[in-house]
Amino acid sequence: MNDRYDVIVIGAGPAGYVAAIRAAQLGLAVACVDDWVDPRGESALGGTCLNAGCIPSKVLLEASEIYDKARQGFADYGVSVSGVGLDLAAMMARKDRVVSELTRGIAGLFEANGVRRITGRGWLLSGCRVEVTPAQSRQTVVLEAGHVILATGSVPVQLDAAPLHANLIVDSTGALAFDTAPKRLGIIGAGVIGLELGAVWKRLGSEVVLLEAQPEFLSMCDRQVAQEALRQYRKQGLDIRLGARVTGCAVEDGRVGIEYQDDAGDHAETVDRLIVAAGRRPNSDGICAPDAEPVIDSGGFIHVDEQCRTSLPGVYAIGDLVRGPMLAHKGSEEGIMVAELIAGHAARVNYDAIPSVIYTRPEIAWAGMTEQALKTVDRPYRSGTFAFAANGRARALGDTGGFIKVLADAKTDRVLGVHMIGPHCSELIASAVLALEFGASSEDLAATMFAHPTLSETLHEAALDVGGRAIHRARKDRAKD
Repeated sequence: MNDRYDVIVIGAGPAGYVAAIRAAQLGLAVACVDDWVDPRGESALGGTCLNAGCIPSKVLLEASEIYDKARQGFADYGVSVSGVGLDLAAMMARKDRVVSELTRGIAGLFEANGVRRITGRGWLLSGCRVEVTPAQSRQTVVLEAGHVILATGSVPVQLDAAPLHANLIVDSTGALAFDTAPKRLGIIGAGVIGLELGAVWKRLGSEVVLLEAQPEFLSMCDRQVAQEALRQYRKQGLDIRLGARVTGCAVEDGRVGIEYQDDAGDHAETVDRLIVAAGRRPNSDGICAPDAEPVIDSGGFIHVDEQCRTSLPGVYAIGDLVRGPMLAHKGSEEGIMVAELIAGHAARVNYDAIPSVIYTRPEIAWAGMTEQALKTVDRPYRSGTFAFAANGRARALGDTGGFIKVLADAKTDRVLGVHMIGPHCSELIASAVLALEFGASSEDLAATMFAHPTLSETLHEAALDVGGRAIHRARKDRAKD
């Protein structure tokens, strides 16, 4: 093993492995240290996102939606299906297979780009040195580097009121490995993770109760979008209770008793399994020696500048370890930026154009500022909306709920934010991100030709509506522009 590298990356999640590959592409000698172990006890690249988060949850969301449609939704299309059954073991096996294929793919990319993969736990020492405790060994090795990139990601928040208990009280990782669909499932937290997991198990037959401590649903979303989402989720049968603060849990006779409080007082619920989805926190504990610890705030986030430099010379931190949304693509872009900076290139990340997605049905996606944020800073704006119900492709799909909203500066017409709820919004949001990245105006979007019939025409019409010119929407005032 070499003991000197240009760059050592600690962590091989979406931020770390991307940083390592890009640095190697730029001709740097790179090592990536990671200690993730899969359920079979084998090392695996990709971090939480690939192994126990983004990817397996999307596999189950897709599979559960197909099952749900086959069970009760195909008749409207003129398709008769009988004898539909759930083989949960096969569904889980497919999830594991997809994950395995992708982790092996990263290993192949490391090999192709000359990234040295080191399986073990990395610990930052002073002077850009990294102590590695290899897997299956207690003997440590100290490596030296010109630069170190910290990319150890995040871990689920644990609640004192709901300590994990075997397979009855689990975090998001455990919730992706149930061997049966619980008859009655409780979820603490109705954020992105809680909603996606709730959607999976509701489709697979569980009665789902989500207890959200915040009084406002999806506070990070546009209010109009959040209200429509809450209406549609409840219509699907998700029991979402807001302002519900869990105060205690107890396991008895193989079930979980939950105590919680809301404005109406104290309440109790009993469920077969409970998922704790109360968010995530930076995995910054114990990754640095005391004399090599960068500035870390009270929330565990490592303090960095706009280009992810820490307070230590030559040491960067990226992804969930630092400020900003905990999103895989944000971490990946930071990894690319840092690699290019180390190689002497100019690089930046536009933090004003980060897309966010909730992969339920309907999907929710957004980028840029919300209406409430614009009002808070007293920035004049105009808005335009258009419903999927008036879109021909959405009608053909039989998926017409939701809308797209475009927000533009009242003076310059520059697009400030785009917010969506409806079919395939996870894909549609990319056009909005391009508009934000290139400083486009709503008129630019309105003047762009979109293919027909496509869902993207809804974005086109919403942009037209900013100026009151939506074509496929009746206007009450009929004023001429």
